[in-house]
Amino acid sequence: MSSSRVTSFSNDALTFDVVDEGPLDGDLVVLLHGFPERASSWRGVTALLNAAGYRTIAPDQRGYSPGARPRRRRDYAMPRLAQDVVALIDTLAAPVHLVGHDWGSAVAWTVAAHHPDMIRTLTAISVPHPEAFLRAMRGRQLVRSVYMGAFQLPKVPELLARRTGGVMDRAMRARGMKPDEVARFRTEIVEDGALPGGLGWYRGLPFSRQSCPAVRVPTTMVWSDGDGFIDEAGVRFCADYVEAPYELVVLEGATHWLPSQNPDDVAAIVRRRVEGSPATVQ
Repeated sequence: MSSSRVTSFSNDALTFDVVDEGPLDGDLVVLLHGFPERASSWRGVTALLNAAGYRTIAPDQRGYSPGARPRRRRDYAMPRLAQDVVALIDTLAAPVHLVGHDWGSAVAWTVAAHHPDMIRTLTAISVPHPEAFLRAMRGRQLVRSVYMGAFQLPKVPELLARRTGGVMDRAMRARGMKPDEVARFRTEIVEDGALPGGLGWYRGLPFSRQSCPAVRVPTTMVWSDGDGFIDEAGVRFCADYVEAPYELVVLEGATHWLPSQNPDDVAAIVRRRVEGSPATVQ
């Protein structure tokens, strides 16, 4: 295990920024953010995990780190996104407890499925296993994912996001973001130039289709019943894609933005998974 702070790592001729906090000799917990957020979305969670003795590693992922913003859609295909995380774990030189939210959850499922030797435990927040998500698209999930089609339009979402208080800001608030989170979206994503890269994850979907095997590491799936993006069906299907100890934890009355809005719950759930204690199963 790396005994010095990791502030960046490289993969695919790109350089990624990393926030490395907590005791250097603590168990490694890697946290993968979603859209449209960066490593800062984990601040509340990492503070609690650090206080409990864990070393947290939160990267700004592909499209978000200033040194890792390729332009081609195919550069955001899932195999490349997953390989970035593999490169990070190689840099850390030890297996990790992997946590992902939103798109970060999709990547975490993929890495855990294809590289179980690198992953000690998995905590997936909001987004289910890729195969479970695809099954759910035959039902109500399709309606909840209509926005993904709009994100395929070149330059249009970027233009809509330019105006403070405009369409994009209102859409974020409508899906549960608080004013401070919308302000962070505007500063860290729009003004910093990370929006095209973040949208690249959606635009890379046509290049991403690959089967994702079952996960064979201890796993917790976390979902909130107030999530406006993810239908419950895909969450319930997840049990079919885990061949290891598995838990589903449902947070009642919470929105999609669990790491920033419910850090106490998320940190406690991660710790229960890491420490092998039972969680409340719904």
